[in-house]
Amino acid sequence: MNLFKKLLPTKHGIIGAQKYCRATFCSILHSAVDHSVEVQSPDQEVVIALGSNVGDRLNNFNQALQLMRKSGIHITKHGCLYETAPAYVTDQPRFLNSAVRAVTKLGPHELLGVLKTIERNMGRSGGIRYGPRPIDLDILFYGKYQIGSDILTVPHERIWERPFVMAPLMDLLGLVINSDTVACWHSLSTDSDGLFGLWDKLGGESLIGKEGMKRVLPIRNHLWEWSKKTSVMGILNLTPDSFSDGGKFVSVQNAVSHVRSMISGADIIDIGAQSTRPMASRISAEEELDRLIPVLEAVLEMPEMEEKLVSVDTFYSDVASEAVKKGAHLVNDVSAGQLDPNMLKMVASLDVPYIAMHMRGDPTTMQSRDNLQYSDVCSQVASELFSRVEDAELSGVPAWRIILDPGIGFSKKTEHNLDILTGLPVIRSEIAKRSLAASHAPLLIGPSRKRFLGEICNRPAAGERDPATIASVTAGIFGGANIVRVHNVRDNVDAVKVCDAMLKERSIQL
Repeated sequence: MNLFKKLLPTKHGIIGAQKYCRATFCSILHSAVDHSVEVQSPDQEVVIALGSNVGDRLNNFNQALQLMRKSGIHITKHGCLYETAPAYVTDQPRFLNSAVRAVTKLGPHELLGVLKTIERNMGRSGGIRYGPRPIDLDILFYGKYQIGSDILTVPHERIWERPFVMAPLMDLLGLVINSDTVACWHSLSTDSDGLFGLWDKLGGESLIGKEGMKRVLPIRNHLWEWSKKTSVMGILNLTPDSFSDGGKFVSVQNAVSHVRSMISGADIIDIGAQSTRPMASRISAEEELDRLIPVLEAVLEMPEMEEKLVSVDTFYSDVASEAVKKGAHLVNDVSAGQLDPNMLKMVASLDVPYIAMHMRGDPTTMQSRDNLQYSDVCSQVASELFSRVEDAELSGVPAWRIILDPGIGFSKKTEHNLDILTGLPVIRSEIAKRSLAASHAPLLIGPSRKRFLGEICNRPAAGERDPATIASVTAGIFGGANIVRVHNVRDNVDAVKVCDAMLKERSIQL
């Protein structure tokens, strides 16, 4: 017997959820009692968990997501990516786990059938209960319905005891409950404080980073646990007109020599062939590629680069595509997809991490009066940056591949840059109101040698701003930055090491 219950507010709803549900269902509460109903709405918001521990786990995820999209499951949000210890049956490989929110016209049992078909087509057989599997797809929530049948239970019956399910589920929510559907998911929790209370009782964020559960970003051929230490990104400008080192490294020989000077301390080399300084003239994708590719190929062939990462700094989708084909590992886009309508779809197809930076306008307009207007710079940067994350996810770029950059020096006055450097926790908390996954993303800052440092320190020459850069980097790291993008790698690496040591010592004391 199939049983579908339309979820109404219950005594288990958290305060915010109860208020939201009461407002949303006021007329229903006064006119109806709880009863069994068939699902009639053409579109239902669902949550689907993913797990894999056999074969190429990440490729399994990518394949499953593609098959879901082709089967009428429109994915709107992605959780973070977790590598977790196996549960129940412990003698098996570690899992990758995540979850997605989606909208579908499929009924609950149709949806279950589609997911089971995907599992079978990807090689999953009966096997051991809780044993190894190439892909595991579970329906956690289906609209505002509680479902009980011989083959399907929603919410999934063991959500509440599994941190490896709860962590990515929480990522799909925001701290502000902004829909009646999410409010009702909270009210289905076994905890009086909803899903947030349940997650806290399981251990919450304190579980992340321990041996049993690591939040990771897939890059190259490994999973990067980026929160363990601050990473240093060394800047290689191939442009004749960059504000700091324009014209110094346009030849392949000089570029390789500069990379060699940075590589002992840098984790990432960021190569840019298009100037994005204020009022810089834009060159074509073809000209940018002519500058970039010979140097990129030479850098990637350096033996010292074997364990290092290379990012390409571009806002052109064609440049990003060609660079990744040649071997670049990340795409760093100062426009977060706003200067090339094909960028987000291209990045989704390239399957590499994507650095999305906040900027208003383009380099020729970003410092205009209109683009410098903020009432609350941290809140507005967070909101505008999150809108770019939403667009990226809808284009197929999962949240677990996105790195955020608040765009220091881009569309900002001196006071705005200072507010951002001291307000990184505020930016994260503002994003968390709408998406915990996005708020957990690695955070990159790039204050290096920027004009605002020269204004503060009376250093008109960019090359004289390295001490000020170190101070800015230090403030950023203490505010939660995970990656720092700098010109002078040697001196900044030392600052990063000291900051990390201090943070480690503080965590031990806590």
